[in-house]
Amino acid sequence: MVSSVRTVLGDLRPEDLGVCDAHDHLFIRSPQLPGQELSDAAGARAELEAFRAAGGASVVQWTPWGMGRRAADLPLLSRAAGVHVVCATGLHQAAHYAPELLAELRGRLAEVFVSELTEGIGTSGVRAGLVKVAGGFHALDAHARWTMTAAAEAHRATGAPIAVHLEMGTGALDVLDLLCGELGVPPQGVILGHLNRCPDFVVQRQAAEAGCWLAFDGPSRAHHATDWRMPDAVRALAEAGFGHRLLLGGDTVVAGARSVDGGPGMPYLLRRVRPRLAWELGEELTNRILTENPGRAFAVEWR
Repeated sequence: MVSSVRTVLGDLRPEDLGVCDAHDHLFIRSPQLPGQELSDAAGARAELEAFRAAGGASVVQWTPWGMGRRAADLPLLSRAAGVHVVCATGLHQAAHYAPELLAELRGRLAEVFVSELTEGIGTSGVRAGLVKVAGGFHALDAHARWTMTAAAEAHRATGAPIAVHLEMGTGALDVLDLLCGELGVPPQGVILGHLNRCPDFVVQRQAAEAGCWLAFDGPSRAHHATDWRMPDAVRALAEAGFGHRLLLGGDTVVAGARSVDGGPGMPYLLRRVRPRLAWELGEELTNRILTENPGRAFAVEWR
Protein backbone atom coordinates (compact mmCIF):
# COMPACT_ATOMS: atom_id res chain seq x y z
CA MET A 1 0.00 0.00 0.00
CA VAL A 2 1.06 3.58 -0.64
CA SER A 3 1.07 6.18 2.13
CA SER A 4 -0.83 9.41 1.53
CA VAL A 5 -1.92 12.54 3.38
CA ARG A 6 -5.71 12.89 3.40
CA THR A 7 -6.52 16.49 2.46
CA VAL A 8 -9.91 18.12 1.94
CA LEU A 9 -9.39 17.78 -1.82
CA GLY A 10 -8.35 14.14 -1.68
CA ASP A 11 -5.34 12.03 -0.85
CA LEU A 12 -1.92 13.53 -1.55
CA ARG A 13 1.57 12.08 -1.80
CA PRO A 14 3.54 13.11 1.31
CA GLU A 15 6.30 14.64 -0.80
CA ASP A 16 3.72 16.98 -2.37
CA LEU A 17 2.65 18.52 0.93
CA GLY A 18 5.33 21.20 0.71
CA VAL A 19 6.05 23.73 3.45
CA CYS A 20 3.53 22.85 6.14
CA ASP A 21 1.97 24.58 9.13
CA ALA A 22 1.45 21.35 11.04
CA HIS A 23 -0.97 22.73 13.66
CA ASP A 24 -3.35 25.59 13.04
CA HIS A 25 -7.01 26.60 12.76
CA LEU A 26 -9.01 28.25 10.01
CA PHE A 27 -12.29 27.94 11.90
CA ILE A 28 -12.95 27.29 15.57
CA ARG A 29 -15.77 27.99 18.01
CA SER A 30 -15.98 27.29 21.73
CA PRO A 31 -17.83 28.55 24.81
CA GLN A 32 -14.34 28.89 26.28
CA LEU A 33 -13.61 31.62 23.71
CA PRO A 34 -16.75 33.80 23.73
CA GLY A 35 -16.69 36.53 21.12
CA GLN A 36 -13.33 35.37 19.76
CA GLU A 37 -14.52 32.76 17.27
CA LEU A 38 -12.74 32.06 14.01
CA SER A 39 -15.85 31.98 11.81
CA ASP A 40 -15.18 34.38 8.94
CA ALA A 41 -14.60 32.56 5.64
CA ALA A 42 -13.21 35.67 3.96
CA GLY A 43 -10.72 36.06 6.79
CA ALA A 44 -9.75 32.41 6.53
CA ARG A 45 -9.11 32.76 2.81
CA ALA A 46 -7.05 35.93 3.32
CA GLU A 47 -4.97 34.17 5.98
CA LEU A 48 -4.32 31.20 3.72
CA GLU A 49 -3.32 33.54 0.91
CA ALA A 50 -0.96 35.41 3.24
CA PHE A 51 0.57 32.09 4.29
CA ARG A 52 1.04 31.09 0.67
CA ALA A 53 2.65 34.46 -0.14
CA ALA A 54 5.14 33.78 2.68
CA GLY A 55 6.07 30.45 1.07
CA GLY A 56 3.56 28.11 2.71
CA ALA A 57 1.93 25.23 0.87
CA SER A 58 -0.19 23.31 3.38
CA VAL A 59 -2.02 23.73 6.68
CA VAL A 60 -3.26 21.06 9.08
CA GLN A 61 -6.40 22.26 10.88
CA TRP A 62 -6.72 20.61 14.28
CA THR A 63 -10.31 21.80 14.92
CA PRO A 64 -12.28 18.67 15.94
CA TRP A 65 -15.93 17.62 15.94
CA GLY A 66 -18.47 20.10 17.28
CA MET A 67 -16.21 23.16 17.30
CA GLY A 68 -17.20 24.91 14.07
CA ARG A 69 -14.84 23.23 11.58
CA ARG A 70 -16.97 24.31 8.61
CA ALA A 71 -15.73 21.31 6.67
CA ALA A 72 -17.89 22.10 3.63
CA ASP A 73 -16.08 25.43 3.19
CA LEU A 74 -12.58 23.98 3.31
CA PRO A 75 -12.32 22.62 -0.28
CA LEU A 76 -13.38 25.99 -1.69
CA LEU A 77 -10.84 27.80 0.45
CA SER A 78 -8.10 25.33 -0.40
CA ARG A 79 -8.66 25.75 -4.14
CA ALA A 80 -9.01 29.52 -3.96
CA ALA A 81 -5.86 30.05 -1.92
CA GLY A 82 -3.80 27.32 -3.56
CA VAL A 83 -2.94 25.77 -0.19
CA HIS A 84 -3.46 22.12 0.80
CA VAL A 85 -5.69 21.76 3.89
CA VAL A 86 -6.01 18.76 6.17
CA CYS A 87 -9.13 18.58 8.38
CA ALA A 88 -9.52 16.81 11.74
CA THR A 89 -12.10 14.67 13.40
CA GLY A 90 -11.85 14.01 17.14
CA LEU A 91 -13.02 15.61 20.36
CA HIS A 92 -11.55 18.31 22.60
CA GLN A 93 -11.87 18.65 26.38
CA ALA A 94 -15.37 18.42 27.84
CA ALA A 95 -15.39 22.13 28.72
CA HIS A 96 -15.65 22.99 25.01
CA TYR A 97 -19.07 21.29 24.62
CA ALA A 98 -22.57 21.40 25.98
CA PRO A 99 -23.20 18.24 28.06
CA GLU A 100 -26.10 17.20 25.82
CA LEU A 101 -23.79 17.16 22.78
CA LEU A 102 -21.39 14.80 24.52
CA ALA A 103 -24.29 12.62 25.65
CA GLU A 104 -25.24 12.09 22.00
CA LEU A 105 -21.83 10.53 21.35
CA ARG A 106 -21.86 7.97 24.15
CA GLY A 107 -21.34 4.49 22.84
CA ARG A 108 -20.52 5.57 19.29
CA LEU A 109 -17.55 7.93 19.46
CA ALA A 110 -15.10 5.67 17.63
CA GLU A 111 -17.75 5.04 14.99
CA VAL A 112 -18.09 8.80 14.43
CA PHE A 113 -14.32 9.20 14.09
CA VAL A 114 -14.03 6.33 11.62
CA SER A 115 -16.94 7.57 9.55
CA GLU A 116 -15.46 11.06 9.27
CA LEU A 117 -12.07 9.62 8.30
CA THR A 118 -13.37 7.22 5.66
CA GLU A 119 -16.79 8.41 4.43
CA GLY A 120 -16.83 12.13 5.14
CA ILE A 121 -17.92 14.81 7.58
CA GLY A 122 -21.69 15.17 7.43
CA THR A 123 -22.80 15.81 3.86
CA SER A 124 -19.66 17.80 2.97
CA GLY A 125 -17.86 14.92 1.30
CA VAL A 126 -14.70 16.06 3.10
CA ARG A 127 -12.78 13.28 4.80
CA ALA A 128 -10.73 14.00 7.90
CA GLY A 129 -7.01 13.26 7.85
CA LEU A 130 -6.33 12.95 11.59
CA VAL A 131 -7.99 12.48 14.98
CA LYS A 132 -7.57 15.34 17.48
CA VAL A 133 -7.98 14.65 21.21
CA ALA A 134 -6.88 16.44 24.38
CA GLY A 135 -5.36 15.76 27.76
CA GLY A 136 -5.76 17.71 30.97
CA PHE A 137 -3.38 19.69 33.14
CA HIS A 138 -0.78 17.16 34.33
CA ALA A 139 -3.45 14.44 34.27
CA LEU A 140 -6.02 12.53 32.22
CA ASP A 141 -9.62 12.67 33.40
CA ALA A 142 -12.38 10.24 32.45
CA HIS A 143 -13.31 12.34 29.41
CA ALA A 144 -9.75 12.27 28.09
CA ARG A 145 -9.51 8.51 28.59
CA TRP A 146 -12.84 8.04 26.77
CA THR A 147 -11.83 10.16 23.79
CA MET A 148 -8.35 8.66 23.56
CA THR A 149 -9.74 5.14 23.71
CA ALA A 150 -12.05 5.99 20.80
CA ALA A 151 -9.13 7.59 18.94
CA ALA A 152 -7.10 4.42 19.37
CA GLU A 153 -9.98 2.37 17.95
CA ALA A 154 -10.19 4.74 14.99
CA HIS A 155 -6.45 4.48 14.46
CA ARG A 156 -6.62 0.68 14.39
CA ALA A 157 -9.49 0.80 11.91
CA THR A 158 -8.00 3.40 9.55
CA GLY A 159 -4.34 4.09 10.37
CA ALA A 160 -5.11 7.78 11.03
CA PRO A 161 -2.61 9.74 13.13
CA ILE A 162 -3.72 10.92 16.56
CA ALA A 163 -2.88 14.54 17.42
CA VAL A 164 -3.02 15.45 21.10
CA HIS A 165 -3.59 18.84 22.68
CA LEU A 166 -1.41 18.89 25.80
CA GLU A 167 -2.97 21.30 28.29
CA MET A 168 -0.35 23.97 29.03
CA GLY A 169 2.11 21.55 27.44
CA THR A 170 1.79 19.06 30.31
CA GLY A 171 0.93 15.38 30.61
CA ALA A 172 2.93 14.11 27.63
CA LEU A 173 4.12 10.95 29.37
CA ASP A 174 0.65 10.16 30.75
CA VAL A 175 -0.73 10.45 27.22
CA LEU A 176 1.91 8.09 25.87
CA ASP A 177 1.35 5.63 28.71
CA LEU A 178 -2.33 5.48 27.78
CA LEU A 179 -2.23 5.65 23.98
CA CYS A 180 0.92 3.63 23.32
CA GLY A 181 1.06 1.57 26.50
CA GLU A 182 -2.48 0.55 27.44
CA LEU A 183 -4.13 1.06 24.05
CA GLY A 184 -1.34 -0.19 21.79
CA VAL A 185 -1.08 2.72 19.35
CA PRO A 186 2.36 2.74 17.69
CA PRO A 187 4.22 5.86 18.88
CA GLN A 188 4.81 6.99 15.30
CA GLY A 189 1.03 7.38 15.07
CA VAL A 190 0.93 9.95 17.88
CA ILE A 191 1.60 13.70 17.58
CA LEU A 192 2.04 15.65 20.82
CA GLY A 193 1.05 19.30 20.50
CA HIS A 194 1.97 22.38 22.56
CA LEU A 195 5.22 20.99 23.94
CA ASN A 196 6.64 24.51 23.86
CA ARG A 197 4.20 25.58 26.58
CA CYS A 198 6.01 23.57 29.26
CA PRO A 199 9.76 23.75 28.55
CA ASP A 200 10.73 20.61 30.45
CA PHE A 201 13.61 19.34 28.34
CA VAL A 202 13.75 16.01 30.18
CA VAL A 203 10.09 15.19 29.48
CA GLN A 204 10.50 16.31 25.86
CA ARG A 205 13.52 14.02 25.51
CA GLN A 206 11.62 11.10 27.05
CA ALA A 207 8.70 11.67 24.69
CA ALA A 208 11.09 11.77 21.74
CA GLU A 209 12.74 8.55 22.85
CA ALA A 210 9.31 6.90 22.91
CA GLY A 211 9.13 7.47 19.14
CA CYS A 212 6.23 9.91 18.79
CA TRP A 213 6.06 13.22 16.93
CA LEU A 214 6.77 16.45 18.83
CA ALA A 215 4.89 19.58 17.76
CA PHE A 216 5.97 23.08 18.76
CA ASP A 217 3.41 25.77 18.01
CA GLY A 218 2.89 29.42 18.80
CA PRO A 219 3.41 32.24 19.53
CA SER A 220 0.85 32.76 22.28
CA ARG A 221 -0.15 35.68 24.47
CA ALA A 222 -1.04 33.27 27.25
CA HIS A 223 2.24 31.38 27.00
CA HIS A 224 4.63 34.07 25.87
CA ALA A 225 6.88 33.49 28.87
CA THR A 226 7.82 30.11 27.41
CA ASP A 227 7.79 31.03 23.70
CA TRP A 228 11.35 32.26 23.81
CA ARG A 229 12.60 28.86 25.05
CA MET A 230 11.24 26.99 22.03
CA PRO A 231 14.42 27.33 19.88
CA ASP A 232 16.53 25.93 22.73
CA ALA A 233 14.19 22.96 23.10
CA VAL A 234 14.17 22.25 19.38
CA ARG A 235 17.95 22.52 19.17
CA ALA A 236 18.39 20.16 22.15
CA LEU A 237 16.15 17.57 20.55
CA ALA A 238 17.86 17.91 17.18
CA GLU A 239 21.30 17.54 18.75
CA ALA A 240 20.07 14.41 20.54
CA GLY A 241 19.15 12.91 17.17
CA PHE A 242 15.42 13.63 17.06
CA GLY A 243 15.28 16.26 14.34
CA HIS A 244 13.33 13.81 12.19
CA ARG A 245 10.46 13.81 14.76
CA LEU A 246 9.86 17.56 15.06
CA LEU A 247 6.90 19.57 13.74
CA LEU A 248 6.11 23.30 13.70
CA GLY A 249 2.77 25.11 13.72
CA GLY A 250 1.13 28.44 14.36
CA ASP A 251 -2.01 27.45 16.35
CA THR A 252 -4.09 30.53 15.54
CA VAL A 253 -7.20 30.14 17.72
CA VAL A 254 -8.78 33.63 17.93
CA ALA A 255 -9.60 36.14 15.21
CA GLY A 256 -7.30 38.81 16.65
CA ALA A 257 -4.32 36.47 16.21
CA ARG A 258 -4.71 36.31 12.43
CA SER A 259 -2.14 38.24 10.45
CA VAL A 260 -4.90 39.85 8.40
CA ASP A 261 -6.38 41.19 11.66
CA GLY A 262 -3.12 42.57 13.00
CA GLY A 263 -1.77 39.47 14.75
CA PRO A 264 1.17 37.20 13.90
CA GLY A 265 -1.00 34.54 12.23
CA MET A 266 0.13 31.75 9.97
CA PRO A 267 2.79 33.75 8.08
CA TYR A 268 4.72 34.32 11.34
CA LEU A 269 5.81 30.68 11.20
CA LEU A 270 7.76 31.37 8.03
CA ARG A 271 8.46 35.06 8.47
CA ARG A 272 10.05 34.88 11.95
CA VAL A 273 10.15 31.34 13.36
CA ARG A 274 11.81 29.81 10.31
CA PRO A 275 14.83 32.16 10.18
CA ARG A 276 15.18 31.98 13.97
CA LEU A 277 15.38 28.19 13.87
CA ALA A 278 17.65 28.25 10.82
CA TRP A 279 20.09 30.26 12.91
CA GLU A 280 20.01 27.49 15.56
CA LEU A 281 19.71 24.39 13.39
CA GLY A 282 20.84 25.37 9.92
CA GLU A 283 18.74 25.82 6.82
CA GLU A 284 18.73 22.17 5.79
CA LEU A 285 17.28 20.73 8.99
CA THR A 286 14.83 23.60 9.39
CA ASN A 287 13.54 22.98 5.87
CA ARG A 288 13.16 19.25 6.58
CA ILE A 289 11.16 20.00 9.73
CA LEU A 290 8.78 22.14 7.69
CA THR A 291 8.45 19.80 4.71
CA GLU A 292 9.60 16.20 5.04
CA ASN A 293 8.55 15.72 8.66
CA PRO A 294 4.88 16.74 8.22
CA GLY A 295 4.68 14.60 5.11
CA ARG A 296 5.74 11.57 7.13
CA ALA A 297 3.76 12.46 10.26
CA PHE A 298 0.41 12.79 8.47
CA ALA A 299 0.91 10.17 5.75
CA VAL A 300 -1.01 6.94 6.27
CA GLU A 301 -1.52 3.64 4.47
CA TRP A 302 -5.26 4.20 4.76
CA ARG A 303 -7.39 1.21 5.67
